[in-house]
Amino acid sequence: MDIDAILGTTKPVAASIPRKSAIYVWGYNQSGQTGRKEKDDQLRIPKQLPPQLFGCPAGLNTRWLDIACGREHTAAIASDGLLFTWGANEFGQLGDGTEERRKHPKKVKQLESEFVKSVACGAHCSACIAEPRENDGTVSTGRLWVWGQNQGSNLPRLFWGAFEPNTTIKQVSCGAVHVVALSEDGLLQAWGYNEQGQLGRGVTCEGLQGARIISSYAKFLDEAPELVKITRVSCGEYHTAAISDKGEVYTWGLGNMGQLGHTSLQYGDKELIPRRVVSLDSIFIKDAACGGVHTCALTQEGALYAWGGGQSGQLGLGPDTGLFSCIPNDSRTFFRNIPVLVVPKGVQLVACGHSHTLICMRDGRIHGWGYNSYGQAANEKSTYAWYPSPVDWYVLFLVEESST
Repeated sequence: MDIDAILGTTKPVAASIPRKSAIYVWGYNQSGQTGRKEKDDQLRIPKQLPPQLFGCPAGLNTRWLDIACGREHTAAIASDGLLFTWGANEFGQLGDGTEERRKHPKKVKQLESEFVKSVACGAHCSACIAEPRENDGTVSTGRLWVWGQNQGSNLPRLFWGAFEPNTTIKQVSCGAVHVVALSEDGLLQAWGYNEQGQLGRGVTCEGLQGARIISSYAKFLDEAPELVKITRVSCGEYHTAAISDKGEVYTWGLGNMGQLGHTSLQYGDKELIPRRVVSLDSIFIKDAACGGVHTCALTQEGALYAWGGGQSGQLGLGPDTGLFSCIPNDSRTFFRNIPVLVVPKGVQLVACGHSHTLICMRDGRIHGWGYNSYGQAANEKSTYAWYPSPVDWYVLFLVEESST
């Protein structure tokens, strides 16, 4: 199917549209993660969350700095640096000191003295990067706070892990049971569970593991691993992907569905240290996003590549390569272990849920594909959205270029 027929022709951005943002929510709502108090367990058409829901008069906090979704909870950062959370809370992932779910946004009081800059949600935990509002220059401008399952508290706590105190944290990403943080110097540290090798330590191990810096990256299988400077990181359910300063993609952890992007694996169905995805050589990748069993990579030119499990349509390649076969010895492919080009141009942002994918085009339009039983991937009422499908609502708010 022709991609232009799917996505349509890119429209020029109107300069008169104001530079502001709003939060729209859609999809599964069993735990109130959409922030709306309706009893419906799904929201198929995106709805805006009004500023008043956050205790803000209309017209204030008209910009949102970041937003993240966990398995059944959500977090968002307002323009004044306050963090709001809502949804499931059985492991304290909302950071309010309780384990009671909440169907409406509420600011995280423990972080009111911090200006929160970015936030990440795992299955049952949360993490954010923040700077003290009163900083005399001696304190890091990017401090890591963690809370929820396996993080030692249901209130946000300052966490340095294996990094030196006062290290500036650039990014954090959360998986199902592991977390990876990236320092400004390009170092990664990982902690959590490691049964699938998702911590990148060269071994698997049982039980909760403390933080350790990842120092070995396999550029070539016939050469000794070396240290690589990392610029971006993303955690899937039980695998991890990172981007080097040279635009290379490294993946590790569980690869049973092809989510690591390698033609073969070194340790059964796993890679235990970060390994370069050689099929993307000569392509400069700027960002990656991991789902449950699939991975996406975005180039500087706006091309999107995907690989891994596609049984729910999360690769966007159609039903022929996305059907899981339960017939013994059936040769039909239900996953791709080599990256394939899905969208050739125009993609600005990519995000992955467990079994669906969303992209924002450079003109501000959103498309999704994959598992769609609750409307999380597309407007259409279908269990699966096999190809990129529009996610439409009555107002379009532009996503600003990442450089602004």
